[in-house]
Amino acid sequence: MSNVFITGSSDGLGLLAGRLLAESGHDVTLHARNEGRAEDALRGLPAATGVVVGDVSTLAGMRAVAEQATARQAFDAVIHNVGIGERERKRVRTEDGLAHVFAINVLAPYVLTALLPVPGRLVYLTSGMHRGGDPDMDDLQWERRRWYGAQAYSDSKLWDVVLAFAVARRWPSVSSNAVDPGWVATKMGGRGAPDDLMQGAETQAWLAADASARETGGYFYHRQRYRPHPSAEDEDLQERLLAVCAELSGVSLPAAG
Repeated sequence: MSNVFITGSSDGLGLLAGRLLAESGHDVTLHARNEGRAEDALRGLPAATGVVVGDVSTLAGMRAVAEQATARQAFDAVIHNVGIGERERKRVRTEDGLAHVFAINVLAPYVLTALLPVPGRLVYLTSGMHRGGDPDMDDLQWERRRWYGAQAYSDSKLWDVVLAFAVARRWPSVSSNAVDPGWVATKMGGRGAPDDLMQGAETQAWLAADASARETGGYFYHRQRYRPHPSAEDEDLQERLLAVCAELSGVSLPAAG
């Protein structure tokens, strides 16, 4: 039996992965943005061991989530499922001065990875759209470029793969992988999304807790390993992303897991 923490799990893929894990006998801790969403999460998965509450669009919220989760227990696996989609029509600035999509999709997984006790397994949710991501780090926060939501989202999903691979390299004793769930019918994907929602959740759950899932530094779609955007395997780019995230957050990734 494993103890698994899933961010962004009040509904959608995160909640579905939580159900699959709970049905397999694992202890699951969920995460919600606020108390109302926490109630939704528990209604969706009454078997959950609890819900951590915090808005990870802010650095204070990221730290609060890490503190609450750490106070509960050490986790065997963490699934970084939290994220927002491509539909923001203008650049939304967080209270920390960051682009909203970058803060939630990239910086939150980084900060939580750095602050939580190191688990045995880490899973980072990405997207097939990461292949259209731009690895240029010159304007990560879209302060100079004209805003383009789809590109900002693709970029963020590329950075999630880069982060997963960077952690796998830095922490060789930890299984760290990225999951592309496909274009699935969630609030983010829309009702007409053609892919298999269950397989997206199954891959997260499999990498988090199944004894047969032993790989690290991989990009997975429907439990199969695929080649990601070539830049994701660039070790210099990985180190640069870690450095930028450390500078923005004031939180450094520990040297080893």
